Amino acid sequence: MDVWMYIQREGIELPSLYFAHEREVFARNGSFLAVSECVPMLESEKSEKKTVRFRTIGDITCTGAVESTASNLDEVIAEVAAARQTERGTRADDKRSETAMEDRKREGYF
Repeated sequence: MDVWMYIQREGIELPSLYFAHEREVFARNGSFLAVSECVPMLESEKSEKKTVRFRTIGDITCTGAVESTASNLDEVIAEVAAARQTERGTRADDKRSETAMEDRKREGYF
């Protein structure tokens, strides 16, 4: 929340990906992943168009979206204030294990 409030106070421009937009996605492990050539869908998965926003921006292979109508900074701030899931809660790679982030650090990801 502090970061969002700082962005608002300083008038920092953000990429449109942070705001809600219609996108073709599919559900996997509790997240909506963007349909792309980088993330092959499984036979059991079905794509659909949803209005989503990416709460955190990262690699397309692991960054999940949330259903959202927050199309401006005020709406994003209100959504974050009411959220019961962390900003990284939709990161598919974090769902691999409890120590996923630490594992990636050891592997040189960061």
